[in-house]
Amino acid sequence: MFIFFFSMLDIKDSMVKKRKHGESSEVDATVKKDEIATERPKRTLVGWKDGRIEQKETDFTTFRNKEKVLVTCSRRINYRYRHLMLNVVSLLPHCKKDNKVESKESKGATLNELVELKGCSSCLFFEQCRKHKDLYLWMVKCPSGPSVKFLVNAVHTMEELKLTGNHLKGSRPILTFSSNFDKSPHWKLLKEMFLQIFGTPKDHRKSKPYHDHVFVFSIVDDHIWFRNYQISVPHSEADKVDRGGLDKMTLVEVGPRFCLNPIKIFGGSFGGPTLYENPFYVSPNQIRALEKRQKAGKFAKKVKAKTRRKMHELSNPLEPDEFADMWKE
Repeated sequence: MFIFFFSMLDIKDSMVKKRKHGESSEVDATVKKDEIATERPKRTLVGWKDGRIEQKETDFTTFRNKEKVLVTCSRRINYRYRHLMLNVVSLLPHCKKDNKVESKESKGATLNELVELKGCSSCLFFEQCRKHKDLYLWMVKCPSGPSVKFLVNAVHTMEELKLTGNHLKGSRPILTFSSNFDKSPHWKLLKEMFLQIFGTPKDHRKSKPYHDHVFVFSIVDDHIWFRNYQISVPHSEADKVDRGGLDKMTLVEVGPRFCLNPIKIFGGSFGGPTLYENPFYVSPNQIRALEKRQKAGKFAKKVKAKTRRKMHELSNPLEPDEFADMWKE
């Protein structure tokens, strides 16, 4: 019995030693981990600052343009204006095309929801009035604004023009503006909106990494005229043109063409406070009404002239002709 008791004590002592040895090894492992680990995070006024957080902050310093444009139109739009919209879609690789929208009083809320669902930050909405004669273009920055309403005139699509220019689809354009855009604050605002909406973001997945065409925005008679030109180089000298050799490059128009007459600039998205109103804008309905009145006035003048002539002939009769019966048999 005594031998069995002492053997159990030896086994117990050996187990205790093993446990102590294991604890010491665990302590050594934790010490080594602490030595390998980085320094403790520092306390700042903002909060705890860690190395990983600093790395994320450096990642955000590089700006990346994530501009996306929603392009859509109203229902019952004319085929000519629909082709213009498709031409604009082909020129903007960073746009998203959506179905037609019913142009009623609630179009602003509907379009804002569509822009949010599509993940876009801007919108180009082609709206046609009930008479199917006039086209309006809404250029909007969503969801906070501003928004501009234009009357579109002098529309010529690519299919109509049949010009010789041709540039690759998806290539990034160079945007040029006339010096008039820097004269007034509302022109400066429109210039910035054109830069953000029509400028293709760099390194976009659907765009080509070079420039081969130019968008030209010029102001003439308080109207914005849009032109699209291809940068062409002669084939014989295509491989020899160096940087700065602009004399050998020419511009060939591609299309489309259109003219924008600004009506109002709003502070919000599809509405809000009016920031600018064009004092020279005349509604096309008023112009057509004046033309009808002028045409009606011309007809009335002709009728009045005929009645005056008859009254004049009755009041001043001609004298009888002596030789009127000479040639009668």
